[in-house]
Amino acid sequence: MTSCIKWSAVAVLLAASSPLAAQTSISGGTGGSAAVGGTSASTVGTGGTSTSPAGTGSSIAGGGSAASASGKAQSGSHVNQGNGPVLNSNTRAQAHDGGTFSRSQTRTKVKAGEEVQSTTRTMEHQPGSAPVKSKSSISAQ
Repeated sequence: MTSCIKWSAVAVLLAASSPLAAQTSISGGTGGSAAVGGTSASTVGTGGTSTSPAGTGSSIAGGGSAASASGKAQSGSHVNQGNGPVLNSNTRAQAHDGGTFSRSQTRTKVKAGEEVQSTTRTMEHQPGSAPVKSKSSISAQ
């Protein structure tokens, strides 16, 4: 019986405090890959921010990879804190074999408690044909 009363008291306390203890979360990300003639490149970026009575927290991540059957490949990521409560991520990947190449780039930005933006652009090209490009974006508020 005592256990039941304690749980009832906790439930009433949570119900009474939930309008005051609102929490908001925003998350999002993009990614993409390109592949042609023995080359490939992929990148991804994701971020999130959450606000509660205890404060605001944010996270961001980015990564990529590139491969080439007989050419060169490189990839890299950079994450930094911008002005104010802003996090930025920039990831690039590229592979080429002669005139054939694949590229991908993802940029992600998180404004603490406000917004998550991410954009990925890819391009692949083989000599004798037009480049194939794509773009995907998200903006969550």
